[in-house]
Amino acid sequence: MDSTPSPSSSSPFDLVSSALGRYIPSGGAAAPAGPADAQGDRAPSRRVPDNGAAGRQDQILGAVNLDRDLRITRCNLDAPVFAGLNAEVGSPFVDLLPPGDVPTVTRRLRQVLETGEAHVARIQRLRRRDGSELVVSLSILPAAVPQEGLTVSVIAMARRLHLYAAETAIGTSLDIGETAQSLAESLLAWGDVVAVDLDFAVWTGEGVTEQAQGRIRLRRAALVPDRAWPEGYVTPGDDLPSDASRLLAQAVQRDDAPQAIVIPDREAVERVLGGPRVMRALVPSDRSAGVACIPLVLDGTPPVVLGVAEVWRRADSPFRDSELFDLQELVARTVHHVDLARQHQREHTQVLALQRRLLPRTGGDTVEIASVYQPATPDSAGVGGDWVNSFPLPDGRTALVVGDVVGHGLGAAATMGQLSMEARALLSAGLAPDEVLEHLDETVSLLDDADSGLAAGYSALGSTCCIALYDPVSHRVALSSAGHLPPVLVSPDGHAGPLAVRPHPGLGAEFALREPFAVHTFRAPPGSLLALYTDGLVEDPTESIDEGIGRLADAVSTVHPWDALQQAARRVVSMLAPVHQRDDVTLLLARMIGYRKGDTATWRLPARDDAPARARAQVSALLRQWRTRDDTLDNVSLLISELVTNAVRFATGPITVRLIRAGHGLLCEVGDTGNGRPRLGRGGVLDDGGRGLYIVHKLTTRWGVRWTDTGKVVWAEVAR
Repeated sequence: MDSTPSPSSSSPFDLVSSALGRYIPSGGAAAPAGPADAQGDRAPSRRVPDNGAAGRQDQILGAVNLDRDLRITRCNLDAPVFAGLNAEVGSPFVDLLPPGDVPTVTRRLRQVLETGEAHVARIQRLRRRDGSELVVSLSILPAAVPQEGLTVSVIAMARRLHLYAAETAIGTSLDIGETAQSLAESLLAWGDVVAVDLDFAVWTGEGVTEQAQGRIRLRRAALVPDRAWPEGYVTPGDDLPSDASRLLAQAVQRDDAPQAIVIPDREAVERVLGGPRVMRALVPSDRSAGVACIPLVLDGTPPVVLGVAEVWRRADSPFRDSELFDLQELVARTVHHVDLARQHQREHTQVLALQRRLLPRTGGDTVEIASVYQPATPDSAGVGGDWVNSFPLPDGRTALVVGDVVGHGLGAAATMGQLSMEARALLSAGLAPDEVLEHLDETVSLLDDADSGLAAGYSALGSTCCIALYDPVSHRVALSSAGHLPPVLVSPDGHAGPLAVRPHPGLGAEFALREPFAVHTFRAPPGSLLALYTDGLVEDPTESIDEGIGRLADAVSTVHPWDALQQAARRVVSMLAPVHQRDDVTLLLARMIGYRKGDTATWRLPARDDAPARARAQVSALLRQWRTRDDTLDNVSLLISELVTNAVRFATGPITVRLIRAGHGLLCEVGDTGNGRPRLGRGGVLDDGGRGLYIVHKLTTRWGVRWTDTGKVVWAEVAR
């Protein structure tokens, strides 16, 4: 006989029903879906010809349509396998669920209603009238029109189909918590409560080896169903009491061979677990219950136990041998997913530790620094190569560095760490930003050389970097960029916008594409705010990159000069970062402070023989105004005299002397037009050369040289 089509022929309910090939409600109206029982109280239905297969009893697919209140409006659960399910039209769908599963499934149903994204193929139990349960694969499908509600398709799970579906579901995430949760949900088909407890080393991503008795530590990684548990019961994220960890480990490692065990009833559970504290921690309720403990064993010599899965069920429904075999098979087929998640967690933790180690600690007295690093979601390919750094240079300036290494994982992390440390060393040695980028460019090219660098399929070509040096005396910033997005500058009056930085290819570009790195210099008066960032903060598939940078400028412009900078940085990231991150998000905010005018002094002297004497007189007069100690005054005067003498002897052109009062020290600088680098040598007693630098070395806490466009500056720091 022909069946009457439903009102919405393209709805998910009808699509699933058309796949049944057996039962479709007559007239398209809502039909009761109760199974045929002794009284024959089922509403009549029409059969659709199925090429002679109408008499088959192996139908395992069904469908239920729900309204937005999660009540059944149409149903197609007429196959014999669904007998006993009380799926009546108008009744709440949750009446089909065990009470403990209601919160979790309801949350999933509401989520599909709100987002319109299907929830596919999760293992679920349905409750029959007689109290028994049916294991199904449950999928929640949104209707074509939101007002029509949902369609829930159910597939009665044969043993092999169940194992296959469970293994498929468990392998979908590299997050160890989600992997353990998927395993617990799959095991729930055999029990009322399932817990998965992992060795703490597995949870943290470390390797697991044989451990001495009494030192075993288990942490609860997953627990289903989602419900309110009694006080003292161990829930996800909690460590099991030491006695409970030891007893569980001993239970599954009898005769030095991991194996599953069954404790059939509460009396036996009490005998095994002993104390009331362990009972409260491990037994999910006061009702009589039995448990099957299945070890998560990683094959090896010897085999390694990653943790234990505990499946609890009512004592009046004991585990059969075939069920215990199924439990062991499912765990054995999926334990490698737990180990993969452990390895991913280990790599994720290592890279994250490296990146956090590179985050700025302080910006010194002249710059206020705040940074936010937000790694990509755990399901991404791994932590990326974003890095930021900020550090005061010995000559009083502050370096701000941000970079983005191509790729994810340990290869990107290794390159990121190498480039970051190399940039810091070169900047501390006095090189200009463009010179540092030239060295980083060469480093990336060498790392990509299969003969001398990474030959494991990873390439850092195209990585980007931006370096800014802030001079707190002149309040100027010198900036160079290698393919990085332009920083955003907020002036003291609140105007914000990206800097007009000359575009340049990324690091390691082909020789034909290489150009000299440009240096962009701009003023940053006290109160200015500079934002450096990586593309994960501003990229959005729905808009251009310029629009993303504009949104960042608008967000940073709202930062008030009185705002706590770290809180402001977190607020900016929360405003801009995408909900589902595919890349790391990094932001560095630098609020320029600089030196007060009265804490610095600069003199320009001609390169004549009287320059050292004139410099000593001017410096001594200033130090007396600053109320400097006599011994410090004498040391600084001698130091300036030696540096100026050296400049007159070996350089040409005017000499610049600058004195800065910084913190607990005095910073002395002497600039000239020479290009020779002063070196401290080990001279003899009668040697004339090198005595001046030897005196400088003895009088200072540190000294060095930095290069400028017109020559060099020799700087030295003296404690005061």
